[in-house]
Amino acid sequence: MEILFSPPIAILIYIPFVVGFVLIGKRMAGPEKPSELKSSIYGSGEEAPLGLASPGYKPFILIAFFFAILHLGVLVLGTSPLNGSAAIYISGLMIALLALILG
Repeated sequence: MEILFSPPIAILIYIPFVVGFVLIGKRMAGPEKPSELKSSIYGSGEEAPLGLASPGYKPFILIAFFFAILHLGVLVLGTSPLNGSAAIYISGLMIALLALILG
């Protein structure tokens, strides 16, 4: 039974379920009927803005990178024995996160 909790076996079990759910969802959605109204911009009765709506992805990528480093660092620390090398790793992790915060 422990073999089912192995990540490669679990992903092989998970993929057919996901494909099945996607196919069921597509069948439930019905056929696509494109129209001009569906592809037009809706601004609740207001005129559509001509400029960019968002500033871009750069701030979001920095935040995502920060949390990725933080979470992977905690995973590495959680699976390792706490010894002297862990202290060096924690200080390196803090320096990397500080460098990301300060830009």
